[in-house]
Amino acid sequence: MYQYPDMTKSLGDFKLRVEEGNFTDSEIVVMLGENGTGKTTFIRMLAGLTKADSEAQVPTLNVSYKPQKISPTFDGTVRQLLHKRIRDTYLHPQFMSDVTKPMMIEQLLDEDVKHLSGGELQRVALVMALGKPADIYLIDEPSAYLDSDQRIVAAKVIKRYILHAKKTAFIVEHDFIMATYLADRVVVYDGKPGIDCTAHTPQPLLTGMNIFLKNLEITFRRDPTNFRPRINKNNSVKDVEQKTSGQYFFVDTARDKD
Repeated sequence: MYQYPDMTKSLGDFKLRVEEGNFTDSEIVVMLGENGTGKTTFIRMLAGLTKADSEAQVPTLNVSYKPQKISPTFDGTVRQLLHKRIRDTYLHPQFMSDVTKPMMIEQLLDEDVKHLSGGELQRVALVMALGKPADIYLIDEPSAYLDSDQRIVAAKVIKRYILHAKKTAFIVEHDFIMATYLADRVVVYDGKPGIDCTAHTPQPLLTGMNIFLKNLEITFRRDPTNFRPRINKNNSVKDVEQKTSGQYFFVDTARDKD
């Protein structure tokens, strides 16, 4: 088990407080918060790219970081990029089966990196992030630019890889369905966005989701046809019933781990 300490970070007029927490192998921790609450800042602090205000000792670990914004600066093809950055990994049969093939990278190998679309670039960036040997994977917005089908594939690829490789991932994700599928535990952010926010210690998925949704005054039900979370209409019978019982979110007790 790894631990990180209480930390604070001031950026201009914004202040982020991070409560101490821990994480283990084969675990995915998802960041839950509105825009401007400091999720990316915390990810960067864990990565060692942003220093805390105090002399807080963040564990020194091998980190693989996929940033929120991806700039296609590499001059060459996708094949050349992967060969340069993750040569030993991307040619490994297990990695090809678990990551490269489902992310449909083969059809992009001879494309110029600078000419890739946003979605294609995101898929390549995810493969590169997972292909880097690391103890902890920090992935900021893996669903950005991906369509709904690609998001499901990406979520399954990330979850399977982290579980089988016995690694840890911290993920910032705004797609609620993807977040609930990925998360073993969640870090809930609250406070005034852009001004003063707190990242709470990691909590179990159901507990954290209930706190997060209560702050937003939103309830979710599980759609009986496809079992996906659906937002209840505000003040509907189901919405009022769930708010009264304190159950803002329902989750399967036994979720697919593969």
